Amino acid sequence: MRDFAAERKRMVETQLRRRGISDPRVLAAMESVPRNRFLLDPNDSGAHGDHPISIGSGQTISQPYMVALMTECLHLEGTEHVLEIGTGSGYQAAVLAELSRRVVSVERFAELAERARAVLEDLDYHNVDVFLGDGSLGWPDAAPYDRIIVTAAAPQVAEPWADQLAEGGRLVVPLGDRWGQTLTVVTKRAGELEHARICGCVFVPLVGEHGYAED
Repeated sequence: MRDFAAERKRMVETQLRRRGISDPRVLAAMESVPRNRFLLDPNDSGAHGDHPISIGSGQTISQPYMVALMTECLHLEGTEHVLEIGTGSGYQAAVLAELSRRVVSVERFAELAERARAVLEDLDYHNVDVFLGDGSLGWPDAAPYDRIIVTAAAPQVAEPWADQLAEGGRLVVPLGDRWGQTLTVVTKRAGELEHARICGCVFVPLVGEHGYAED
């Protein structure tokens, strides 16, 4: 029988710590959340590999390092109200749920939203709400948000996100075109957005009113 806990520990040590992820809460969450449960095949031998994995509907579960890096960039302390754009498998939402007060997640594919809800509920993550909708519009019903994380490539910071981000809040988003982006941290100060570039990355495109047109 596979020892998934040992695999997660090895993932944290070899993929995260060695690349500079240092927030102890983020490392603990990555070691705790059962990544394999969010895959189409929970027994996938590559569940904890250093790469993204297809989850259907043309979407992926991100590489563990990128999940950890984006989470660390949010600077979560445990009291935050977080908006996630792009639920996907629900794995990132689970990591956020370990580290914040409440997570609102928006997914445009009904099949992925339903599957993510089921897994999150089965794992007793009761502080996550998954909604079906256009993530480029955010989720105004639960705004404002202390943090926003976008797990798809966006051409720019969508106006609804800026409006729904609380003063002093942080937004983490891959900005660029369909073929390559720069992971960017956006901080809202006195109503203005300050951008800090983190690193290059490649995500599936954000499709929606303030994103890219569907192929």
